[in-house]
Amino acid sequence: MGGGLDFHLGEGATFYVQATQAYLQANDGRLDGVDNQATTFWDKKDRYLQFTAGVRANLGKAKDTDGDGVSDKKDKCPDTPAGVKVDVNGCPIDTDGDGVADYLDKCPDVKGLANLNGCPDSDGDGVADPDDKCPNTPAGVKVDASGCPLDSDGDGVSDDKDKCPNTPSGVKVDANGCPLDTDGDGVPDYQDRCPDRAGPASNKGCPEIKAEQKKILNEATKYINFDFNKATLKPSSNARLDQMVQILNEYPDYSLSIAGHTDSQGADDYNLRLSYERAAAARKYMLDHGIPAERIEARGYGETKPIADNKTKAGQALNRRVDFDPYLTGEANAAETKYGPAPSISEIRASGQKLPGKKTTGTGSPRSRKAPAKKAPAKRK
Repeated sequence: MGGGLDFHLGEGATFYVQATQAYLQANDGRLDGVDNQATTFWDKKDRYLQFTAGVRANLGKAKDTDGDGVSDKKDKCPDTPAGVKVDVNGCPIDTDGDGVADYLDKCPDVKGLANLNGCPDSDGDGVADPDDKCPNTPAGVKVDASGCPLDSDGDGVSDDKDKCPNTPSGVKVDANGCPLDTDGDGVPDYQDRCPDRAGPASNKGCPEIKAEQKKILNEATKYINFDFNKATLKPSSNARLDQMVQILNEYPDYSLSIAGHTDSQGADDYNLRLSYERAAAARKYMLDHGIPAERIEARGYGETKPIADNKTKAGQALNRRVDFDPYLTGEANAAETKYGPAPSISEIRASGQKLPGKKTTGTGSPRSRKAPAKKAPAKRK
């Protein structure tokens, strides 16, 4: 009988010490030749203690399938990938103890979550802290790939605070994520033709011209008169023109369309030129009184757009007119909407061309006045 201790010196050697209680195996059971007259089996034989110490060496190399330095016999993780550092049990080292081995752990020194490659997620939004640009997002708030509160419409206000989450791209918004409405008229600035002046949605957010002022503009044609067969404004026209200047100053978001017309008396090209010149004369008066040139469009239609029967004197008188129609700047020109396209005076000048039609006698020397081929213009008013 005996016992001992082994001390492993690595995988290749073992130091051991042991003690053994031994009984003589000889037939007479005596080492010293003395008979002690014992009567029992155990007492008849001599016994002694034997102490042994030594080193055992392992010949050959222990099998290590994954090559991590721990033999398969002791390796609890026998399939560790090559080159991975392991502990004494042959398992990959996990420095932070989060269950994700260091070689797989993007945050090996901080406990984290297995589904986030071992990294923590402080705000619980599903984005690992190292990738989270907004690591303190409140619980329950939807986030984008960067971990910041989702902003579906890209207006700079996150969905959890955005009262208008479907704002069109590029539109300026307020703190609630809703399109700015500077003048508070209920029409957002990006749809408001007049963002600094309140107006109804039916007029694209612009103030509507008052009824009495619209009447002044609509009836102006009755009060704008020219010298006979000329494009020279009569002084009696000034009062109404001054009223229109005042209206345009009061409503800076509007432009004015001026369209000249004639009756059918005289040559067509002569009438066309005269209609342009009369429209130009009215435009010049308003420009001279401070209205910007880009706000007034003038063009002529000659005899092509009658409003009455040219066979009668009364009808001819009605057809000899200059129309004034306001429209919101940027909208379709009122004259084109009403009568169809015709080049404006601004367009003609910009192209370097002259006014269409035969030159009239509007500048006036009786000597230079020639009768048109069709009918004498002397009958025109």
